[in-house]
Amino acid sequence: MQDTLPLSPDRRGFLKCMQWIGTGIVWSLEGGVLSSRILEASEKSPSSGFTFVQISDSHIGFNKPANPDVNATLQAAIGKINSLDRQPDFLIHTGDLTHLAKPEEFDTVEQILTGLRQRQVFYVPGEHDFTGDDGKRYLERFGKKTSGSGWYSFDHKGVHFAGLNNVVQLEGLGKVGPEQIAWLEKDVRRLGSDTPLVIFAHIPLWAVYPNWGWATADSEQVLSLLKRFSSITVLNGHIHQAMQKVEGNVTFHTAMSTAFPQPAPGKAPSAGPMKVPADRLRSVLGITDVSFVSGRSQLAVVDASLAAQE
Repeated sequence: MQDTLPLSPDRRGFLKCMQWIGTGIVWSLEGGVLSSRILEASEKSPSSGFTFVQISDSHIGFNKPANPDVNATLQAAIGKINSLDRQPDFLIHTGDLTHLAKPEEFDTVEQILTGLRQRQVFYVPGEHDFTGDDGKRYLERFGKKTSGSGWYSFDHKGVHFAGLNNVVQLEGLGKVGPEQIAWLEKDVRRLGSDTPLVIFAHIPLWAVYPNWGWATADSEQVLSLLKRFSSITVLNGHIHQAMQKVEGNVTFHTAMSTAFPQPAPGKAPSAGPMKVPADRLRSVLGITDVSFVSGRSQLAVVDASLAAQE
């Protein structure tokens, strides 16, 4: 077991880490292991295989001091993605597209995302997308071809992806639930054990900090179904900061938010929007770029902040 970011960094170390949190994540799969590095817009992608980008926690509709203009920072994330030399094959959004699941918030999300050069986006919901109507508006907009409350899978160039909903049965912690677990067991049954898997959901599928609800109650049941696979990458959002953990053949990675940061685990009385100086905000927001290289099983992961490159 290896944590690449300690759960209790001191303030100086935390702020240093937060400089590269918030924009998004570029992922690469090489030899079955997930890794991350600072993303530059001019960085060259592998000549074979493919890349995809993860964004998370846009919280469109939020307007508190932690970020009074979340539309602008989501647009900055789109600009960062559009500037990549090699465009990703698709994007994954790991939930909390909106803050209150209002129709106008979903409208704004759709409008901003039309600015992407790569229009194919795969979604899973966050708990804020299910606020008030049990996800009806979310499913109408972004879950039309999904099963149950928004789960589904697809294959892309030798990699199997499964998007899960672990925000419906919230009881302090996230929960996948027996119906979805049964679906996942059936979904992966046909796959060879050497097939790279990417599982993505909103709430982390590992125990980041259960006291704040940063864990999924039945994650062990989910992962036990997948233990025969040699390469598993699990992508989440929800905690608004980049953290990575490797345990056996499973690599866990949580993404930065495009809206606002949250405190490091246990470093505040509770989770919630964290205000930083205005000139630092974009340095603590970001994207994740992921790359898969043919013939290798490792996903290479790159976190990049929304701050302009000097």
